Amino acid sequence: MDVPSRQRPLVLLVALILAQVLLLAFQIKRGQDVRLIRVWSAELLTPPQRGGTFLLSKIHGAWFGYIDLRSARTENKRLADEVGRLRLENQELGSQAAEAGRLAKLLGFRQANADAPMLAAEVIGASADSNSQTIFINRGESDGVRRNMAVVTPDGVVGKIFEAFPHTAQVLLVTDRESGVGALLADTRTHGVVKGTGDPLLWMDYVTTEEKVPAGERILTSGEDKIFPKDLPVGTVASTKPGRPFQTIQLEPAAHLDRLEEVLVLLTEHSLASTESTSGAPSAQEKTKNPDKTPAQPAKKPAPLAKSAPGNPQKEQQ
Repeated sequence: MDVPSRQRPLVLLVALILAQVLLLAFQIKRGQDVRLIRVWSAELLTPPQRGGTFLLSKIHGAWFGYIDLRSARTENKRLADEVGRLRLENQELGSQAAEAGRLAKLLGFRQANADAPMLAAEVIGASADSNSQTIFINRGESDGVRRNMAVVTPDGVVGKIFEAFPHTAQVLLVTDRESGVGALLADTRTHGVVKGTGDPLLWMDYVTTEEKVPAGERILTSGEDKIFPKDLPVGTVASTKPGRPFQTIQLEPAAHLDRLEEVLVLLTEHSLASTESTSGAPSAQEKTKNPDKTPAQPAKKPAPLAKSAPGNPQKEQQ
């Protein structure tokens, strides 16, 4: 670029001054032998470097923060899926453990009564009628199931076979209004009848008001109905109501009727050994305290199955 002739001396003067200043800056030293030119260079370049570094750090943080956020979201989703899967497995294992416990209890009851023919069955349905307390099991006439056979669990009485079909059967629960079980008080051996009410609780009738029935006393089958073997648990006394001449006793069922999954169908009316051993029959001390009470008769030796009640199969089914 051509400089006008008038301005050439001024430009030359400015150039000489700048050259002199630079030369002086190069020669002059400050503390620690640092030349002035380097100090000026540092002061001139430091602000842009700081700004560039700050800007680059922000860009770097935003970019990798976004990448990390996406990775974190992916990892969180994976962990949530894993937690859901583990929860499902835990529920399945808990269900299998509960089923194993129930089956072990049934097996123990079956082994303790090896001489009594009985049949294990699964509950496959329930009645849709709110006025009917019935369930359906996966055993029927082809398995030897007949009408009025007793249905129990290791906990106690469930009901009786109301109707048998070729491969299934309908069970009338003890809580049904049409149900009735011959029963007795475990301690005093006083007899009565347990009836269903359509509600979760049962009622025991025909026990005189003079009879003392404490809450919590066990109620057992008496065997007088010719359906349930003697001394099976029916329930425990929840409350009593005085009356004339009989008091009304409210019971809680011994069997968990609201969560039945497996049951046992008794193919005989003979007493079961295991229930008799834990039936709460009066001890020698109780006999002394109640001399007027007739002690429970010992269980008779099971008769051959051919002489069992009508409708029972002629051979034992496991």
